[in-house]
Amino acid sequence: MKRMIMLLIALGALFGAVLPAQQSPPNEAPETADTSPHTVQWVTVEQDVKLEVLDWGGTGRPLVLLTGIGDTAHVFDTFAPKLVPAYHVYGITRRGFGASSAPKPDCENYSADRLGDDILTVLDALKLGRPVLVGHSIAGEELSSIGSRHPEKVAGLIYLDAGYAYAYYDDHAAQGEWMFDSSLLRRELEQFSSPAPPRERKTQTKHLLEISLPRFERDLQEYQKQLQAVLDNSPGPPDTPRVRSNVAILKGIQIYKGVKCPVLAIFADPHALGPQVGADPTQRAAMIADDLARTSEQADAFQAGNPSAHVVRMPNAEHRVFQSNEADVFREMNAFIAKLP
Repeated sequence: MKRMIMLLIALGALFGAVLPAQQSPPNEAPETADTSPHTVQWVTVEQDVKLEVLDWGGTGRPLVLLTGIGDTAHVFDTFAPKLVPAYHVYGITRRGFGASSAPKPDCENYSADRLGDDILTVLDALKLGRPVLVGHSIAGEELSSIGSRHPEKVAGLIYLDAGYAYAYYDDHAAQGEWMFDSSLLRRELEQFSSPAPPRERKTQTKHLLEISLPRFERDLQEYQKQLQAVLDNSPGPPDTPRVRSNVAILKGIQIYKGVKCPVLAIFADPHALGPQVGADPTQRAAMIADDLARTSEQADAFQAGNPSAHVVRMPNAEHRVFQSNEADVFREMNAFIAKLP
């Protein structure tokens, strides 16, 4: 179960029910009264789709906070006000969550580029000239979507434990993840079934045979091992709007190979494990080593694919690194932004 647990941590607990019963899913914290000093406005990004936008104020460079999967912009209610003395801080609740509109969840309505376009529409509506985008977890795909297609729209991108396969896809990673790779393989097979000239078909066939299919086979073999540790009568994820939106986002993952603007990428490398995860010392040590190897491999690949990026590794930080290592994150963000034109 160790890789499954660490994957769920990296995804912001897509399916909380799969985590050990003693551990609360990161994105299922009890709701508290909203006392954060912000205003709320609504931006229409598509017909019948409005997004909740929080504005914490400030007079400096615009800074836009983007959330992990399943979260709303209120996850930054404590973090954002501390940024206000230096920046004008906003937060966006993604479609499908919280008070934002929830269109029918499918991979097109929630594709990475569709979500990226939502952010761009908000920036235009608020007349934010080249802000800095700060994304946590799955928001890394929105950062990479914008940074690869419209780098002129932003001054820089900050990935908060958000530089994983959905933000930078490494074809040659030693270990993939079936959640990501199944979505990408599905898209690749759809393209393969469309008419194409011989040169393109040869390239598609070569990639499928040498990379995509062998990688997915390895994913399934590892996943089969993980499933052996799960009881047959264990409950599956609930069929709720939130889970359906999460699944649609994962199905809409796209391949990004680098962005064209300044980047700061912070990785929790390795991630901190809760006290209930891997209580046996030997098992826990193995889990930490596995996470270290996998996260370090991805951080190295992200750096190679974004040569000018400043990649920072924070050992034993939590996935919500902006909470567990707040002071360190502030320091790195301020140093990065200070150098932007």
